[in-house]
Amino acid sequence: MSTNTYSLTWDLDVFFKGGSESPEFAQYIEEISSLLENLEHQVTQFIAPKSSNEVEELHNIIVNIQAVGKKLSQASGFVSCLQAQNMADQKANLLRGTLTALFAKFSTTLTTFHDQLTKVNDTVWTEILESDDFKEISFVLNERRQNAKELLTVEQESLITALSVDGYHGWGQMYDTVVGKMQIEHDGKTLSVGQASNLFSAKDRNVRQEIFGKWEETWGSEADYFAKILNHLAGFRLSVYGQRGWDNVLREPLSINRMSQETLDAMWGAIIDNKAPFVEYLQRKAKLLGVEKLSWYDLDAPVADTDSSVSYSEGAEFILDQFKHFGDELTDFTKMAFEDSWIEAEDRSGKRPGGFCTGFPESSQSRIFMTFSGTASNVSTLAHELGHAFHSYAMRDVHTLNRYYAMNVAETASTFAEMIVADAAVKNAGTNEERLALLEDKVQRSVAFYMNIHARFLFETRFYEERKNGIVSKNRINELMEEAQKEAYCGALEEYHPHFWASKLHFYITGVPFYNFPYTFGYLFSLGIYAKALEEGKNYEQKYIALLKDTASMTVEELAQKHLGVDLTKRDFWESAVKLSLKDVEEFLSLT
Repeated sequence: MSTNTYSLTWDLDVFFKGGSESPEFAQYIEEISSLLENLEHQVTQFIAPKSSNEVEELHNIIVNIQAVGKKLSQASGFVSCLQAQNMADQKANLLRGTLTALFAKFSTTLTTFHDQLTKVNDTVWTEILESDDFKEISFVLNERRQNAKELLTVEQESLITALSVDGYHGWGQMYDTVVGKMQIEHDGKTLSVGQASNLFSAKDRNVRQEIFGKWEETWGSEADYFAKILNHLAGFRLSVYGQRGWDNVLREPLSINRMSQETLDAMWGAIIDNKAPFVEYLQRKAKLLGVEKLSWYDLDAPVADTDSSVSYSEGAEFILDQFKHFGDELTDFTKMAFEDSWIEAEDRSGKRPGGFCTGFPESSQSRIFMTFSGTASNVSTLAHELGHAFHSYAMRDVHTLNRYYAMNVAETASTFAEMIVADAAVKNAGTNEERLALLEDKVQRSVAFYMNIHARFLFETRFYEERKNGIVSKNRINELMEEAQKEAYCGALEEYHPHFWASKLHFYITGVPFYNFPYTFGYLFSLGIYAKALEEGKNYEQKYIALLKDTASMTVEELAQKHLGVDLTKRDFWESAVKLSLKDVEEFLSLT
């Protein structure tokens, strides 16, 4: 039993008292607006330096960019938390609109600044980057200058950004509005979609089947809206890409994730060639559940009959106990997160579905959002989000411009933390039934990364190809989704989830296109890191922190070469990482 009792709700008052009505926060927004105006004025007056001696203004602008960026992130984190904890908070939705406009203004200012960087003579530029003031951020500055060369004129890019506020981002916010109103009736109760999704891991197949029927029906009833939103988001992106002369829809996501097409191809290639054991696992699970073939709603079903429900505080203590074996910094940090109420985990209606971690860089804190209902999977999710929070914490002393890590490496830290806990849970299992349940939870995650995420990637790639020729109907979107699922799961399921495209928030996140493959990258990359950690024990923590600190100041290929000594563009690393996860499948098959 847990000796500590941790709060199930987070503390947001430490940032701004009064939630969405906070006068303090209103003042903070005004402060950002004022700083942004000053920065905008400074940037419009800025002239590209003609020599490496003329860099005082360049330095001042970078200092101010840092300040505005931090404050915008702090404000955005606060509003994300308000929206997630109560989807009916109308004021929070209005604040999101205000912030979207401020972000657009900031983006336009940065576009103008980066354009000036392209006008610096190459020789002078090299000298600037090698000077003491800029050496530390040379990768980021170089990256921004290089990216600016591939854009349209400042005027055109500024217009795109301005139009995106009420166009592109407006459509993304429309998705949140529709989802916020959705409810599912079950067993005399009205559930939010987040609560309903937890029932896919119910023991009773009738419950899962009934919920899945209602789930499909509920998302299907709003599919006209979702198809419209998805079409317009993709259409906006494709129009912008077309104007810039970009043919490949993966160009932007690959650039954001600082990775090459070769790395992406090597990763998927290794996965596709090693799916057979996972198909065997799905077939075995079907037998254990007494069905011919699994359906979508059986994927999260428990195979072992265990009453292993844990309280939130018990889950927290278990995570802390496992982190202790890895290192003191991670453990102390996690203890602080629990004790200082960084986490919103209460199981109640009105909350957003899913889980996330968001940063408050001015306060060097994070906040974690999830709905904890006592399952082993919930404990894993909690560990996962704590991994994200630790990543930000590890980078607290790094130059602000070197903290903007991409989603693929963001998913590395979270998955690594999740692995420590999941592995330990299997090893500490008291009975064979419990061991089987926990082992299966691990295998389910591999299936999610290798099959579910693969289906998302195939779907999104093909949807974009069809969208180039015009609007794609909701029925066709359903077909594309089901075809992708059949291919990714190697035809191993009886019934699929055609409206998955409507229910998955990731397809509608405007900040990050193709928010799918970064998860699989993070999972496999963290498997490689985890193998090192097992080898070196507690001695590895400092090396791990050093890797995290580098995640936003080099390409992923450079990161892997420097810290793991591997080449990500070759299949070898990915093959060996996939094979590590196959051990769980082998153990599951032998146990059953």
